[in-house]
Amino acid sequence: MTETIQTLQAVIQERKANPNANSYTASLFRDGEDEILKKIGEESVEVIIAAKGQGNQRIIEETADLIYHTLVMLVEKGLVWEDVLTELSKRSR
Repeated sequence: MTETIQTLQAVIQERKANPNANSYTASLFRDGEDEILKKIGEESVEVIIAAKGQGNQRIIEETADLIYHTLVMLVEKGLVWEDVLTELSKRSR
């Protein structure tokens, strides 16, 4: 699991460092923090709606979208997934 997140995070970091005009990820960085945060809000709502009766596959798809956009926000802020894992680890003690 962690390898998939690390790979995705590396791609997101690459898109930020070397934007491509055809990249959705690069367009999020180009549009700025407000757009990234807006997408997180939208995806959060979509996870809730999916959980209220759209079935497990839809929950999985929307959660994946939420995690992706969260990773974009973390990269925008100069943070990494490992920072989140460290915080979760602290809380489990």
